[in-house]
Amino acid sequence: MQLLEKAKENIEERGFLDLNVDPTLDLFAEIERLKKEKNAVILAHYYQEPDIQDIADYIGDSLGLAQEAEQTDADMIVFAGVHFMAETAKILNPSKKVVLPDLLAGCSLSDSCPPDEFAAFKKEHPDHIVISYINCSAGIKALSDIICTSSNAKLIVESLPKDQKIIFAPDKNLGAYINKTSNRDMLLWDGTCQVHEIFSVDKIVQLKAENKDAQLIAHPECEAELLQHADFIGSTSQLLKYVEEDPGQTYIVATEAGILHQMMKNAPNKTLIPAPPNNSCACNDCPYMKLNTLEKVYLCLKYELPEITMDEALRLAAKKPMDKMMEMSKALGL
Repeated sequence: MQLLEKAKENIEERGFLDLNVDPTLDLFAEIERLKKEKNAVILAHYYQEPDIQDIADYIGDSLGLAQEAEQTDADMIVFAGVHFMAETAKILNPSKKVVLPDLLAGCSLSDSCPPDEFAAFKKEHPDHIVISYINCSAGIKALSDIICTSSNAKLIVESLPKDQKIIFAPDKNLGAYINKTSNRDMLLWDGTCQVHEIFSVDKIVQLKAENKDAQLIAHPECEAELLQHADFIGSTSQLLKYVEEDPGQTYIVATEAGILHQMMKNAPNKTLIPAPPNNSCACNDCPYMKLNTLEKVYLCLKYELPEITMDEALRLAAKKPMDKMMEMSKALGL
């Protein structure tokens, strides 16, 4: 008990319950037992490690996870993703306990848009509405008029009048892609995702030359120079669906490598090549997503910590543009 209390005290510094887990424990079986005992659900992003994806009750991208979080009848949500995702679940489910395996599982894109700086930026453009990509903090959501995801961003923007002035935050690459494909002139906040900026265009072009039949499929958070070479551009779930349904056989995948696990499960006969980064480690993993481990999922499910809490006024302000997104997504058939 004393060890547990000490671990609780250290959560803020360490980000997780730093307790030893018996190495002989069958974590898969224990997690299943605890889920039933606590009426808990595990929601996991496609970028999580394979073991976590395999024990999740639902795996999805930001839009799917938000919709699932809103609809669940579980008493507790274990969010295997990053901090803004768990915050989103709490925004939509104030009466449910929401836990995150590691509180330090943040997001470089979310961090690139501090609420105080964005509030000042917004104030300079009072005739603009704000559309914010869901990969942002509750503070940014509260400053927004509409939230979007990479799955629905283009359709949401296109559903608004052409003369509507828009600030798009925080991802400038996604915003630039929408501007180009929708013939818009949105004002873009200067934020990016470190994973989607790390790809080497030169190495990808070389890979395509070496693999004549390979298609480059890319997430719209990638830089414009890379997207110019893409055969298909889409959200995480759209990339997955494309690989499943497209008649091709070989794909260079320009997004976080965690998606390859589901792609391989759903399209086992296809060849998947992770897009190479511009560094020497040959990896394109999100360091924040990979902070979550099976052991941390087990510990946070067992002890119901670390828990996501939120000021109610902030939650209500952040929920309003989330509700607008949900409403527009349903109207658009998403």
